[in-house]
Amino acid sequence: MPKAVVLLSGGLDSATAAAQAIADGYDAIALSFRYGQRHDRELQAAQDIANHLHLSQHFTIDVNLAQWGGSALTDSEIAVPTAGVQANEIPITYVPGRNTVFIAIALSLAEAQSAEAIYLGINAVDYSGYPDCRPEYLAAFQTLAQLSSKTGLEGNAPKLIAPLIMDSKTDIVKRAVKLGVPIEKTWSCYQGGAEPCGICDSCRIRDRALIEAGHSQFATASGQEFYRNC
Repeated sequence: MPKAVVLLSGGLDSATAAAQAIADGYDAIALSFRYGQRHDRELQAAQDIANHLHLSQHFTIDVNLAQWGGSALTDSEIAVPTAGVQANEIPITYVPGRNTVFIAIALSLAEAQSAEAIYLGINAVDYSGYPDCRPEYLAAFQTLAQLSSKTGLEGNAPKLIAPLIMDSKTDIVKRAVKLGVPIEKTWSCYQGGAEPCGICDSCRIRDRALIEAGHSQFATASGQEFYRNC
């Protein structure tokens, strides 16, 4: 069975990408990162998802991007946004260089493990402001993969696959349900409490999609109340 490395953050998108890799016939190897994020709750979710999907291996790598700050996800002095994502504006939750670092390490793992593909849960629709979640970014990194590795020079660079890149969040929920993703085990909240906060931008986008897709049972109580009153 061919192998694929899957970047697994613990969120809904990455869990769906992992399930898609399995559905596509790959032996999925999970790769998660402790990058200095505000909390480790998503890493527990990543482990729970890896266990549920019976992934063959799960690596967690320490890469501390919090040392230089620059993002609400790594700097406790920057408030987590709750006012919504503005079109054509890069949110303060963007972590400088994060995907570039993560994919570079995924390429190293893929080459070492003879993996044919790398699955990414990046999305250009709901977070269109993120520069490292766009099709042109992915295409450029594919070129880099071909130029920067032994396998690439031999014509066998791992293929970067982002199955959700042009899906709406509602479409992602529907795909997750179809693929049997344990939505209740995923964690998308920017906060690290016992339960999702329901008010951060990530929670609101997720809750709206869950409700629109007909799966409000997975939405937060505050999210359900918010959308009832909209």
